[in-house]
Amino acid sequence: MAKSQWSFKTAVGLSAALKTKQVSAVELAEDVIGRIERHDGKINAVCVRDFERGLAAARAADTAIARGEHRPLTGIPMTVKESFNVAGLPTTWGNPAQKDFTPSEDALSIARVKDAGGVILGKTNVPLNLADWQSYNEVYGTTNNPYDLGRTPGGSSGGSSAALAAGYGALSLGSDIGGSLRVPGFHCGIYAHKPTIALLPARGHTPPPFAPLPFDGDLSVIGPMARGAADLSLLLDVMAGPDPLEAGKAYRLDLPTARHTSLKDFRILVIDTDPVLPTDRTIRGTIDRLASNLDRIGAKISRSSPLLPDFAASSRLYMRLLLSFLGATFPQEVYAGACSAAAALPAGNTSLQAERLRGIALSHRDWVIANGARARLRAQWRELFKSFDAVICPIMPTAAYPHDHSAEQEQRRILIDGEPHVYTDQLAWPGIATLPGLPSTAIPTGFAPDGLPIGVQIVGPWLEDRTPLKLAELIEREYGGFVPPKMFDD
Repeated sequence: MAKSQWSFKTAVGLSAALKTKQVSAVELAEDVIGRIERHDGKINAVCVRDFERGLAAARAADTAIARGEHRPLTGIPMTVKESFNVAGLPTTWGNPAQKDFTPSEDALSIARVKDAGGVILGKTNVPLNLADWQSYNEVYGTTNNPYDLGRTPGGSSGGSSAALAAGYGALSLGSDIGGSLRVPGFHCGIYAHKPTIALLPARGHTPPPFAPLPFDGDLSVIGPMARGAADLSLLLDVMAGPDPLEAGKAYRLDLPTARHTSLKDFRILVIDTDPVLPTDRTIRGTIDRLASNLDRIGAKISRSSPLLPDFAASSRLYMRLLLSFLGATFPQEVYAGACSAAAALPAGNTSLQAERLRGIALSHRDWVIANGARARLRAQWRELFKSFDAVICPIMPTAAYPHDHSAEQEQRRILIDGEPHVYTDQLAWPGIATLPGLPSTAIPTGFAPDGLPIGVQIVGPWLEDRTPLKLAELIEREYGGFVPPKMFDD
């Protein structure tokens, strides 16, 4: 089949084409459906198809366009992460025990997307309980990276990143607590944005079979994914704002504008590695090239600063708070075993593995102390952002690695310049933005020598999400962005 001119367009580009009637919403939906039917047997990104209702939404979009109505997402084909409730579709979080759970109402974010005219064509695959950077489970199987089927697409929003890279719609929704938006963006060469904590209400992004109550889980956010930086802002604006059941009764959203609109005006701190978790030469190289290019344009680039919070200390704190939150839902026998193992740890063991174990067993008293340390960390970041507008740093230490589904993640290893490192220590780089709740935009920066995508994250100030998003857009405009995988570019 001949390649469609629309398959890899951005949402902004598709919206313009729809308004000028160069293409119809039904044609766009049919193009995506065709790609999924031709290619997804190899990738397995879209685990739940919703083509009939998607086509109905596309027909409604064409009717609206004919009347001259244009909402932000009118007619744009897209997918959503399996973990979001969509009325009438299963929500399992990859858990076989929940394979028959079907919510009766949409998550708030899904309702907002539909109200904005978005055409949802399916749900994308995830790891069990969203707890891995590889997207596989017993319900739906394994999702593969479109650039190399033997490697991970990232996780836990790996189905969404693979779907975007393969041309299955222009937008997707994901979530992030340990890099689950940014890591799959990095591994599949697409864009993703981890918003400031609680900026996007998470009602209905709920582990089954729990009721979709308003609830902001510690550290966790939902956010947009796309093939273009401007598309992130488009989807963020649709989803953002307080939940009308609670804070929305009194509060309205008014995000600050971006600090600058020209690359030469940005003050940027660039970090390429750290002994806590080194990055390989390819990642260091792509960060160095980007920093050098920005410096030549006139941006104010710094390679170090005493204002940057201590990465080792903040990484250890993040491990404790993250595992304290996640460990609350561990089975009793797992929790009890972790508590015993944590009690046996030598006081001098401050490895990230040890801190994760301590986190599972964290008492409420110790959590309150740790939360106070987080407040002090946020104050440090506020000081840093008086001197800098953004921090560019790694997302992960290496490009996508081969599938490894061994049961104990703490026993897995990754190779960084040939040296083995603990798989779960990779939490450190996503955690640089997650722990203080800061916005962070993942952008592609090219390819490793073996053809795998690589990229960076742009961390911005609290609630100034438009600043890293604007910087991402300017970098894309200057240096290019997403490049489709050759094997599915038909």
